[in-house]
Amino acid sequence: MNQKPDYEKELRKAGIRITRPRRIILDILTSTEDHPDAMKIFHRATEIDDSISLSTVYRTMNLLEEMGAIHRHAFSGGPSRFEQARGEHHDHLIDIDTGAVIEFKSEKIEQLQEEIARSLGYDIVHHRLELYARKINRTS
Repeated sequence: MNQKPDYEKELRKAGIRITRPRRIILDILTSTEDHPDAMKIFHRATEIDDSISLSTVYRTMNLLEEMGAIHRHAFSGGPSRFEQARGEHHDHLIDIDTGAVIEFKSEKIEQLQEEIARSLGYDIVHHRLELYARKINRTS
């Protein structure tokens, strides 16, 4: 079972004051299972407290990203989306029709990437794989 991140604790350690709007944003991030963009986070936050500003969302996301607590993804053709920086490495498949982001792991892909890098004389330090796909129509 994955432990939920304690963003508030991380921000406090960094000397960042935790305001009510920021706490709401942190609660949203802790409970989300999707990869929301800043506007989705903003809409979720304003459903709880309509005084929260979009700039507060952006500032909070930037702080968390700088601390390494979240990852920003700039999936092709859309706004930056965020996910918690926890758990094991995984890759993403993006449904180009719906925008859904599906996380997956493949040992075959990981091994092939290692083989390619080594054959070229490199060790992989970091990588990110994004597959853009369309659902196969299975009606026939």
